[in-house]
Amino acid sequence: MSLEQAVEAPQKTAAEAAEVAEDWRPKILAFTCNWCTYAGADLAGLNRMNYPADVRLLRLPCSGRVNPQFVLHAFQKGCDGVLVCGCHPGDCHYSTGNYFTRRRMLLYRRYLEYLGIEPERFQIRWISGSEAGKFRDTVVDACEAVAKLGPNTKYREEGR
Repeated sequence: MSLEQAVEAPQKTAAEAAEVAEDWRPKILAFTCNWCTYAGADLAGLNRMNYPADVRLLRLPCSGRVNPQFVLHAFQKGCDGVLVCGCHPGDCHYSTGNYFTRRRMLLYRRYLEYLGIEPERFQIRWISGSEAGKFRDTVVDACEAVAKLGPNTKYREEGR
């Protein structure tokens, strides 16, 4: 699944949008490391753990491959929240990928705030392949946090 496919949403009229507002559920895009977080998500599914279906997973070879432009693009295309998940620091299958992710994404949170996007909409988590419960809890927490913030209207108001 490509980034475009993961975040595309059909256009709605104002009447449809008002009707949907009461049934609104957050749309969250999760960039997941193939080796750890995606394996944890798979294990959660195999164990039949229940978590909200509001999160769409986008599997990457490493969390270090998450370009900050991908995150901004997700928000611009209508995502209400973005979650970047990878291996625990020191356990990266590519040696230092998650160290780059940690440094880059912490700075990026400040940039999102500068752009007018609440930094709580963007979360970074370290989840290993054996931590299915932690994956489920992370997804639940992310959905609750974004639901409290409401829909991401930053780019919708500006007509983007």
